Amino acid sequence: MGATGRRRFLGLAAGAAAGLTACGPGGRPTGADTATGPGPDRSPGPSPSATAAENSRPGDADWRITNAGPDGAIEGWADRVSVLPGERVGLHVSTTAPGYTVTAYRTGWYGGARARRVWRSAPQPGTRQAPFTVDRTTRTVSTAWPRTTTVDTTGWPEGCYLLRLDADGGAGQRYVPLTVRSRSTAGTTVVVNAVTTWQAYNEWGGYNLYNGPTGGLPTRSLEVTFDRPYRYDHGAGLFLVYEAPLIALAEKLGLPLSYTTGIDLAADPALLHGATAVLSLGHDEYWSPEQRAHVTAARDAGTHLAFLGANCCYRRVRYAPSPTGPDRTVVCWKGAWKDDPGYKAGHPATTDFRSPPGADPESSLLGVIYDGYPVDAPYVVTAADHWLLAGTGVRNGDSFPHLVGVEYDRVDPSFPTPKGIETIAHSPVVCEGRHSYADTALYTADSGATVFATGTMRWVESLDATGPAGGTAVHGIDGRAGDLTRKVTENLLRRFAAAGS
Repeated sequence: MGATGRRRFLGLAAGAAAGLTACGPGGRPTGADTATGPGPDRSPGPSPSATAAENSRPGDADWRITNAGPDGAIEGWADRVSVLPGERVGLHVSTTAPGYTVTAYRTGWYGGARARRVWRSAPQPGTRQAPFTVDRTTRTVSTAWPRTTTVDTTGWPEGCYLLRLDADGGAGQRYVPLTVRSRSTAGTTVVVNAVTTWQAYNEWGGYNLYNGPTGGLPTRSLEVTFDRPYRYDHGAGLFLVYEAPLIALAEKLGLPLSYTTGIDLAADPALLHGATAVLSLGHDEYWSPEQRAHVTAARDAGTHLAFLGANCCYRRVRYAPSPTGPDRTVVCWKGAWKDDPGYKAGHPATTDFRSPPGADPESSLLGVIYDGYPVDAPYVVTAADHWLLAGTGVRNGDSFPHLVGVEYDRVDPSFPTPKGIETIAHSPVVCEGRHSYADTALYTADSGATVFATGTMRWVESLDATGPAGGTAVHGIDGRAGDLTRKVTENLLRRFAAAGS
């Protein structure tokens, strides 16, 4: 499939391997079916009461956008991807309406409502902002919209937020995502918003790291900025598809949680000190070397890791400033890395982690490695007696249609692979005519940390699947698959949390 089709997010759950052969060769997975659990208990963690208490409060079902309106009716962006509770964030809003309001919804479980309103602004005057610009060299789309209002997060609980913009007169609605991050992660399971990947796929203004006006790599952006709205999901980026279902489940369980972004992990080498576990969610492709180093160090200190998607930690990026602040630009020149001024100045090449120069395949951390796009295949259980599958009632050979896709990972010993890796699902796939496998796998690091990887990008999406095929989830995933992934994820999260209590 051409680059244009591969990079369209809506309806396809976008693939992420342009620049390589979509389905490259690979070897068969290895590993015993012996059940092993997370490593030794860590120091006592905080009570789960903060998460449980927050989710015991009434939710607000009206958080969803029901009237998006025409393009340009209202849209905006925040000048920080995350803030600590009590910090202020600026919104840069453009609207054709005479005014608008902002409502902040914290996402979670909330008895199934999935969000709670924590704040609402006074009426704000509306302004139609100037058109965007495109940099001639990097083809970066950006806006110079001035700050139109400032939001004070005093009193807001830590968590993942959607700020909803409502134009006057019902003219339209849009989201602006925001992470209210945790100052400390000690004793908690850390939810990491993959904001860098959201921005890599953001095609607002006609460009992202995959496509430009010609619909492919020759005119794509080489750098993308957060100084623009998100195009997809009414401004929510990739959050609602690849992250919100997992956050709802984790908060429903009442476990001790903390919240951050990949950019914050890169900036602070001490942020994961004492963390019980770290969760990479459904599509977490773009990492900086600093983020990878800090997550690896956490694993080596005994922090458990879960990679609940596929194609994780695949692209190597660096961050650069924008007019609104540091780390606001994602730099990834990919195959053109030799032309990157930053590389010429001594920065690592912004290409795939597995590619030279400085090749460091992601499998040394994840256990699995990205193997191809696109696939749609059944998920096949091969270790039904494993602790992760306790309570699922599955047997070896049981399969779950459509659960493997649209990208997948596998255990491939031709790449660096941790010793003692186990597979609990080994699913045959055919990727553009090539036969291969998708693997759900885990290993225990020397520190005692467990590292788990689902091997399929549809895992988090499937957490919302109920009823017959094509029910509440996309791709035809049915409630039987949803029951499986919810129970396995619950087993994993509860085991991780118990190890930190």
